[in-house]
Amino acid sequence: MRADRLLSILLVLQTKGRATARELARQLEVSERTIQRDMDALCVSGIPLLAERGAGGGWSLPDGYRTRLTGLTSEEIQALLLLQSSSAVRELALEGPSSSALAKLLSALPAAKRSEAEIIRERLHIDLQGWHEPRALTPLLPIVQQAVWEGRALRIRYDSSMDSKRERDRTVFPWGLVAKRNTWYFVAAEEADSSAKELRTFRVSRLLEAELLSERFEVPSGFDLADWWGRSTASFKESLPWVPAVVRIGKEKWKRFSEERYVRVKSIANAEEEWIEAEVDFHTLDSAHDLLLGYGSSAIALQPPELREAIQITLAALVRTYKDLQTD
Repeated sequence: MRADRLLSILLVLQTKGRATARELARQLEVSERTIQRDMDALCVSGIPLLAERGAGGGWSLPDGYRTRLTGLTSEEIQALLLLQSSSAVRELALEGPSSSALAKLLSALPAAKRSEAEIIRERLHIDLQGWHEPRALTPLLPIVQQAVWEGRALRIRYDSSMDSKRERDRTVFPWGLVAKRNTWYFVAAEEADSSAKELRTFRVSRLLEAELLSERFEVPSGFDLADWWGRSTASFKESLPWVPAVVRIGKEKWKRFSEERYVRVKSIANAEEEWIEAEVDFHTLDSAHDLLLGYGSSAIALQPPELREAIQITLAALVRTYKDLQTD
């Protein structure tokens, strides 16, 4: 484990140029004392580390110093190969560079590891698209990607029924791209000097127009897109409206029901019996109606009354429809 950590320290310094003991400790999830011992060990082994005290100081490597990447584990090779199967690689037009990088990696591996990597490449493919989730069309993704890569502003027209500016042009400053399952989003500010608290999320497939501008901007140092996205989505989920309900679900369907994306289970009863009764939250009455109907006779709505009535109306209409078919 220590050898892996020492290599990680060198890679961080090569990538960032300079890092403090506190930054390294936080990134590698160890104490600052452990980092200090690691630095001593690296110096003893002949690595020309430089230490600078004071504000803006930290550990660094001499200009031009590089270490060779050796000793990749099987798990690390698998992780790198899996990246190429991502649909994001294709949609960002990075298939060529990805294949080239992997070819260079494979050529540098020992024969045994190279053989193992080829087997993984031939026998493992990851398809993250759901059966019933068509991928949204994103013809303007290349323009958004270029804006993010180059730090350039975009003039856009965006299709959002909840936005009063729907039909008005606006200028945005894209800080990052996010692929969530089959959907691309970009995170952007509406002022060049905005903070992370003022960012908005836009769905790329809802762009009606996008024009790349010459105006440039810089993303604030230290902005962590993954961290921001995680906090933003958690906040969004908490802000969604929830409709309380009581349902009765057949035991054989309970696991599937409890894992539904838009169901929040609060409590259950009769867990050992044929039917499980539960207090749950749905996002809307409409989504509750559609979801419960999908379970057929294995789901019963007990509360609220309007949910039961909506399901009864739908079922009565279905019965009438099938009776009419019999008389045709």
